[in-house]
Amino acid sequence: MFFVDVLETSGLGNRSYLAGGARSAVVVDPPRDIDRVIAEAARRGVRIVAVAETHVHNDYVTGGLELARVTGARYLVPAGAEVAYDRVAVADGDTEPVDDRLVLRAVATPGHTPHHTSYVLHESGRAVAAFTGGSLLIGSVGRPDLVEPRLTEQLARAQHASAHRLAAELDDEVAVLPTHGFGSFCSAARTGGAHSTIGTEKAANPALAQDVETFVEELLAGLDDVPAYYAHMGPVNAGGPTPVDLTEPRRADAAEIARRLAAGEWVVDLRGRVAFAAGHVAGAFNFEVDGQLATCLAWMIPWGKPVTLLAESARDVARAQRELARVGIDRPAAAAVGSPADWVADGSRPVSFPRAAFADLAAARRRGEDLVVVDVRRAAERAEGWIQGSVHLPVHEIHRRLDEVPPGTVWVHCAGGMRAAIAASVLDAAGRRVVAVDDGFASAASAGLPLVSRTRD
Repeated sequence: MFFVDVLETSGLGNRSYLAGGARSAVVVDPPRDIDRVIAEAARRGVRIVAVAETHVHNDYVTGGLELARVTGARYLVPAGAEVAYDRVAVADGDTEPVDDRLVLRAVATPGHTPHHTSYVLHESGRAVAAFTGGSLLIGSVGRPDLVEPRLTEQLARAQHASAHRLAAELDDEVAVLPTHGFGSFCSAARTGGAHSTIGTEKAANPALAQDVETFVEELLAGLDDVPAYYAHMGPVNAGGPTPVDLTEPRRADAAEIARRLAAGEWVVDLRGRVAFAAGHVAGAFNFEVDGQLATCLAWMIPWGKPVTLLAESARDVARAQRELARVGIDRPAAAAVGSPADWVADGSRPVSFPRAAFADLAAARRRGEDLVVVDVRRAAERAEGWIQGSVHLPVHEIHRRLDEVPPGTVWVHCAGGMRAAIAASVLDAAGRRVVAVDDGFASAASAGLPLVSRTRD
């Protein structure tokens, strides 16, 4: 019997897979921190004999090259991918033995990238699982706009054809095992569900339910912002990522933290937003370790800017370091643990700002307070409805557009509170008076705040 183990990287919305039999296995689209993969193989008691990439990834740094080196596995990379290292170049129809009666077959599925390749696992000649990478996702497909703008429509059409090829060649009961689509920005649309099959996708996936013209039109119309750090991931992966270094960062004292802030470096407080708002080092930014740390920080930080991490514990620093390494922020400049009282220089004290609900915002408006509402959600979210008179500055742009924030106390909100806390910390560091709205956006209407939408404008 074969097995397939799922390795979640929930902070990036991705999955990797360890699949095999009694003695040996293949790893598909491994994460940067390969110790997780090696530990899972050890738990299974199998040897990793192959590592397979579905494509040159745009959203994270792969651990494939290093995993293949450490384990001695064959490194399978699509032949059409231009890479700077030795690998086994796989083309459509190529097969790779995995274990007794288990064979991996390459299936060309261009669309997410021109060279994208899915892998079908066969047991005794019967297809049992399809590792679809960024091709056929659960209820969607991978984005076609991450390679080159001029290729986007062409790749969207290729996505449609690739999805139909998989559906035509594979039986309904074959498991669909994508890499993207669990919150990843590589997904062309929101996806739902943890498990799927070819039969399920035939019934529900727009790529299989729509004709090509309708599919392409709707797919292109629904594409949202691309995280800025994606521009760096492809070149890193094509060039050959270096081994990850997760050793503990050097500890910084309060004086060093102050010096780094004065030098314009980023000091990132990993604590929860409630604790941060109550007291923090002036100038620090708040990216919660329990939030979408890697995506949010990598999207906003100027690439290559040194970052110092502040956390309540060494464990939280280690968690953050692992998350950030997955997107190419390899080594923090320094780190400190404890509380704001430990991190502020002599003669200084922690600063704070208030948190509120949408009901508080409505009350402040009724009182005629001098305030401005800043909505930091993405454009697609805002299009579904926004607070009348609010200013739209997506969180990933706010640090570059501070001069566009009107005068007055800034009440900043998102859909739930996490991104509002990030934006509030950026505004606070810039010297603005800020209130972080820590509330679900659904509460805005019930609080009596007037809402408008694009369809009603």
